[in-house]
Amino acid sequence: MAGLRLGLSHSLAEALPDQYAPAEPTPAPRAHRVAYNTVLATELGWDTAVADHAEALFSGNRLPADAHPIALAYAGHQFGNFVPLLGDGRAILLGERLDSAGRLRDVQLKGAGRTPFSRGGDGRAALGPVLREYLVSEAMHALGIPTTRALAAVLTGEQIHRPQGRVPGAVLTRVASSHLRIGSLQLWSAQGDTIRLKQLADYVLARHYPAAQTTPQPYLSLLEAIIARQAELVAGWQAVGFVHGVMNTDNTSLAGETLDYGPCAFLDTYDPSAVFSSIDRGGRYAYQRQPALMHWNLTRLAETLLPLLDPNPERATALAYTALDTFIPHYETAWHARFRVKLGLSTQQPDDGTLIQEFLALLHASHSDFTQGFLALNAAAQHHTHPLLDAWTQQPNANTWLTRWRDRLSRETDPLSRLQASNPRIIPRNGWVEHALRAATEQLDFEPFHRLLAAVTQPLTEHPAHRDYETPPPAQGRAPYVTFCGT
Repeated sequence: MAGLRLGLSHSLAEALPDQYAPAEPTPAPRAHRVAYNTVLATELGWDTAVADHAEALFSGNRLPADAHPIALAYAGHQFGNFVPLLGDGRAILLGERLDSAGRLRDVQLKGAGRTPFSRGGDGRAALGPVLREYLVSEAMHALGIPTTRALAAVLTGEQIHRPQGRVPGAVLTRVASSHLRIGSLQLWSAQGDTIRLKQLADYVLARHYPAAQTTPQPYLSLLEAIIARQAELVAGWQAVGFVHGVMNTDNTSLAGETLDYGPCAFLDTYDPSAVFSSIDRGGRYAYQRQPALMHWNLTRLAETLLPLLDPNPERATALAYTALDTFIPHYETAWHARFRVKLGLSTQQPDDGTLIQEFLALLHASHSDFTQGFLALNAAAQHHTHPLLDAWTQQPNANTWLTRWRDRLSRETDPLSRLQASNPRIIPRNGWVEHALRAATEQLDFEPFHRLLAAVTQPLTEHPAHRDYETPPPAQGRAPYVTFCGT
């Protein structure tokens, strides 16, 4: 494979020489491929020669000839506290690849060893978090939620130290529209470095929001475009019951993709106050708080852009506030659109918000499963039986709601097709994810992982082999589900 090239370019490194530090991957002693995303590889235009050398390439053992490995520098608010320098402590960007649709995409190794930003860490990733991100990011893509993607998971063949003991190490190859985040801009804002701030903002405009470049106020247009994109993103999370778990500004992508799948989880029983992350003791990033926290993060973004919005601080602040005021309307429009189709509706009516909120209240009061609750509507629309329907009818006003909803449905065109196309049968349920990760990390048995991956990447398909994954595993029990950061 000497001299193998991946067709990588390096626009970020060329345009922003102060945004990174050089970083060489640490060799993996016994690399072994666990998963390789052939569909994504095809999108990237890579043939079987790349697949044949995946273990060496995507463990960091053999860099492609056209790689320029770097670790990105950024700052960020972590649980509300500002850290002036964070950076990629265990991620190494190999370069960018122009895919078959003409989109420029980052190719990054996560867990490939120490970087100048590791801050005493080993720079490695444990197998469990690598497989969790692989499963959940590919599921999110299949669900139509903007996200980073997983290209490969490779065992390093070494045991690494973590609080729970020695665990297998692994490397995830992550593909993203870019790995720039709000914290990337915060790095220069905190230093008062308007020159580098402007250089980065210009790069983000050119790469992600080219239409904004031609407006009279490109930096204001950039802020407005990111606000709109993030409003759409968090509405998508809410619609599938996804709880990110660590919505820090350094995990908020400027490209509008879901970034970082550390302590993430999905709702089983619908609970708006659900928190799964072990480090979120105050419920800062609970399911119901995600829209408000995204608005908080975007406010921090607006603060960084103030010097570019207008030389007059008062006018700049006024422009920023006006832009931020668009978040709630953008979010509500996106949220209503997502949940309207989940109820089988296409037409818009003034009482849509009430109809949706009353259904969610019904799910909450009856302790119903979030995903199954929307699937039960398909049965209810056809007056078929479903286990949840009996539980609902025990709740006050449930029959009244069903009557109102069916009346709306009767005035819709082909609502059953809409219900089936908008409500997944399968999500990466927490219990099944843990089952797959335990088998992989404790026994190096990857069959449960691959079975679950096949199911979650076909979320709308009714398949006999995937039926078990439609509900939590029988042995899940009632103990609160807790996830842990993969650091």
